[in-house]
Amino acid sequence: MDTLTLRKLTPTLGAEVLGIDLTEPPTVQRIGQLRALLLQHQVIFFRDQALSHEQHLALGRGFGSLHTHALANARHREHPELLIVHADAKSKYVAGEGWHSDVTCDAEPPMASMLHLTEVPPEGGDTMFASMYAAYDALSDAMKSFLETLTAIHDGAKPYVGAYGAKPVDIPFARTEHPVVTVHPETGRKVLFVNSGFTTRIVQLKRSESDALLQYLYRHIEAPQFMCRFRWEKNSVAFWDNRCTQHQAIWDYYPNRRRGYRVTLNGTVPQAANPALKSVPREALAA
Repeated sequence: MDTLTLRKLTPTLGAEVLGIDLTEPPTVQRIGQLRALLLQHQVIFFRDQALSHEQHLALGRGFGSLHTHALANARHREHPELLIVHADAKSKYVAGEGWHSDVTCDAEPPMASMLHLTEVPPEGGDTMFASMYAAYDALSDAMKSFLETLTAIHDGAKPYVGAYGAKPVDIPFARTEHPVVTVHPETGRKVLFVNSGFTTRIVQLKRSESDALLQYLYRHIEAPQFMCRFRWEKNSVAFWDNRCTQHQAIWDYYPNRRRGYRVTLNGTVPQAANPALKSVPREALAA
């Protein structure tokens, strides 16, 4: 096994992993090593990885079963577990332009995502990542206690109909209630689990109260001290833990092209930091 070297991006999260060839068949030992680095740094990056689609999929499967995105027109025709990430001069919207965690509308949101860019613009096109551990930890004790009593609705129609132009009749969009504060299933750390991409409503609050609190949390999440920024090169790979991070793709490279492929790993039902939330009545949404 290669000896790996790490180059941390910030004290909060993010590290480049040097001295590894991801095109090699993944071994149990290598997968375990990368999983440990992911849990420690929340998002890890790799350079000069000329992955084929088959190698990319094999690497992803080393960590678990693969997610298939609800939007059929975003999938690779031959490999439906690959999500195509593409933007050029004709694009009206760039996937991931706003802060979000991937597909939190699902009852079991993804565990992680692994993006491989095969074409990058001459400048720009960076991706920002933010730690939801750090975002939670920075809140006051009173706010933490309040948020741990709440659940929120995550609705797939928000991004898919609003931004991608999909029609509700095309696919059944997932819509799920999740705790506002969750516990990471492997590290046991508490996570702030709302995002502007999918979260639409805090169940226990009036609409005006919900809107105000969500806007506060969205602005809080954007604090620079929670973030790292990754500058892409051709054949770079980013592998992020979707359970404790958010990310934003910066669309500042028009009219240049940016293209790649994402493999996403299936996850589990988010665990509430407050066990009492298991008894929250579903009809509370109508209040």
